[in-house]
Amino acid sequence: MPTANWIPANWPAPAHVRAGTTTRQHGVSRRPFDSFNLAAHVGDRPDAVAANRRQLYAQLNLPSEPPWLEQEHGNRVLSLSRETLVPADGCHTDCVGAACPILTADCVPLLLCNDAGSEVAALHVGWRGLCKRVIKHGLSLFNAPPRQLLAWIGPHIRQQHYEVGADVVSACSSIWQETAGTITPSRNNSRGNYWYLSLARLVTTELRQLGVTRIYDDHYCTYADRELFYSYRRDGVTGRTASLIWMESEKTESMEI
Repeated sequence: MPTANWIPANWPAPAHVRAGTTTRQHGVSRRPFDSFNLAAHVGDRPDAVAANRRQLYAQLNLPSEPPWLEQEHGNRVLSLSRETLVPADGCHTDCVGAACPILTADCVPLLLCNDAGSEVAALHVGWRGLCKRVIKHGLSLFNAPPRQLLAWIGPHIRQQHYEVGADVVSACSSIWQETAGTITPSRNNSRGNYWYLSLARLVTTELRQLGVTRIYDDHYCTYADRELFYSYRRDGVTGRTASLIWMESEKTESMEI
């Protein structure tokens, strides 16, 4: 169920797969990180971040602390069952109870699972990572083929607020000819050579071309909804929300029911 600081993913994943995103509400961080900031790298007080994370673990009944990645807008995706933590923009696991987290404040949090609910992954997808094919790298870690995967696009900056320059449009167009259908001219005519880009449509294009056809999107906008979400593009110095996915044991799930 949704709470003030947790929104479950709205998708038909198996019942024992838990997934969703935090909001910025009901934490202890002070301005400009108010209040449920979960990132340790943005300038917030370490004790506040630690308290918010403890609250998250207790609220979601997580069996262990998630591996908070050092994200770098690249394409490295870790297998949590085989690799040690290094800078990465995604993680995959087939271990029950191991949560895959992603921190965002405008980029796309992309959550994935297979039909059986035996594999899950979380990817941090900005335009740079998208062009570096982080989604392709993430899908390569699944034993299940793409046609057996579900994808959930989490809260991120939406097209009407995401102004980009010719360099971004050129980079995307060099990979996806569909880019032209994902941009509209900027309203600020004085800037010239600027467009509004739909990250969701580009992510969807990439997923479909890779064979993932069941794609779900709750259409939240981080920039527009100041009360619920952080936005780096809107505020500059700000916090980060977390999107997480993990598998509970089916025994645990049946007990909860």
